[in-house]
Amino acid sequence: MNTLIIDGHPNPDSLCAAIASAYAEGHGDATVVALRDLQFEPSLHFGYTRRQELEPDLERAWQLLLDARHVVVVTPVWWGSVPTLLKGFFDRILLPRRAYRIRKNGTPEGLLTGRTGRVIVTADSPSWYLRLVGDTTVRHVRDRTLAFCGIKSVHTTRFGPVKNSTLEQREGWLAKSASLGQADAARLARKRPTGSTTEATAAERVDAR
Repeated sequence: MNTLIIDGHPNPDSLCAAIASAYAEGHGDATVVALRDLQFEPSLHFGYTRRQELEPDLERAWQLLLDARHVVVVTPVWWGSVPTLLKGFFDRILLPRRAYRIRKNGTPEGLLTGRTGRVIVTADSPSWYLRLVGDTTVRHVRDRTLAFCGIKSVHTTRFGPVKNSTLEQREGWLAKSASLGQADAARLARKRPTGSTTEATAAERVDAR
């Protein structure tokens, strides 16, 4: 079913890492990419004005993204955003004319169409508070990153508050993650691919800046 799970937490012993593993186990046919295990420079040293070659780990991650029908991002909420590791991954791999392009009228067009997604966040704040203050991490990943690049039907799952949570609560979150993986796998099995990666693959050959 070609599902890609992006674990954006730098700590291998984190709840996010356990959630990514639980989701993958429930799904049964998914690849987990733990960004902490990749070797890459997270900074765009020249912005988008000069080409910065992708490291081999990023090239492999890009190919996994192109092959995926479903993309899951697991991240903690840090300062209303995501860890530097995940932000740097997005900056480096989601390049213009590969993941998106700008039309002549100045509006963006996502090139990673035909894919669905899920965003799973962990936070010390309760879900109602995140929504009250704008849910900036979810909006960043779901709307301004995945949807911007053409990945639609992005579901959102929030776990928290993590701080002072009990073992029973965390076990419940892991069980729910496994159930989500199973449900998403079943949904993908019922649906035929709705899009094509042809455009994104062709865009990959263009010199991205």
